[in-house]
Amino acid sequence: MGSGTLDDAAVVRWGDGSATRLMVQTVDFLTPMVDDPFIFGQVAAANALSDVYAMGGRPEFALNIAAFPTDRLHLDDMKAILAGGADICARAGVSVVGGHTVNDPELKFGLAVTGSVEQKALTTNSGAHDGDVLVLTKSLGTGLLYGGLRAGDLSPEAYEAYVRSMITLNQSAAEAMVKAGAHAATDVTGYGLLGHAYQMAKASNRVLVFNTPWLPDLPEARARAKAAGMGGAAQRNFDYVAPGLVDLANDPVAMRLAADPQTSGGLLVALPEEAVDGFVRTLVVESRLAPAVVGFVAAAGQIGAPGTVILQ
Repeated sequence: MGSGTLDDAAVVRWGDGSATRLMVQTVDFLTPMVDDPFIFGQVAAANALSDVYAMGGRPEFALNIAAFPTDRLHLDDMKAILAGGADICARAGVSVVGGHTVNDPELKFGLAVTGSVEQKALTTNSGAHDGDVLVLTKSLGTGLLYGGLRAGDLSPEAYEAYVRSMITLNQSAAEAMVKAGAHAATDVTGYGLLGHAYQMAKASNRVLVFNTPWLPDLPEARARAKAAGMGGAAQRNFDYVAPGLVDLANDPVAMRLAADPQTSGGLLVALPEEAVDGFVRTLVVESRLAPAVVGFVAAAGQIGAPGTVILQ
């Protein structure tokens, strides 16, 4: 696969290229989104594994990547971070087979992940079809809640939802989307819903239309979006997609939520309309997730220009 579509992970053929089973590789690491080192390890691991899930793949093994300030933190903190990462990998059935650490002023942790995917199950961000329904498998707002955590005014209920969302694997969502015959998918992370949707729209040469009242949000996220306004990383995300944004809704809170950079966010999945009910039911009943229908892929030439995103 080429890099022109900015997909979530690299996909290459094994051996002589004749096999239908493909290798999926990715690497991702983070600065802390929480103060607890074990939970930080969990979040970083779930975030890294997500890129493989977004391709319809299965992570097989991983290598730790850590930058650790030995002059400021105790090695017990490093052990807790690695234990958190190992916990999530164990849940995913992924073997941690080694890694690399460096002494660095800023704490960072993540994984280099190798996975596999059958050719027929491969789900890229470039396959959205006219008339597809867009489903988001996790609520938005982790960037906004991180701001509340840093300010010291995040409620215990919001913190619990924040952590639970970030450490939830996208494994079941990936398995369900493959069974449902999804046409395209991407995980929603640093570029926010807007940025990753824009990449899908361009890669698929389609128009993605979102209904802003349908955007799911974590507790306190909309209130914080209203108070925060656009700025920082959210503003950079908005500026990134500006060339492809048309017909913006008069809803600055939803716009801020859609531009919010996510950590270990959900999958944005483009599905045939007839497959949506089964996909959503599977995630709600079997995986206890809360997926939301957030929009649709416009028919070619119906509204907007191919490669654009509409929020209405």
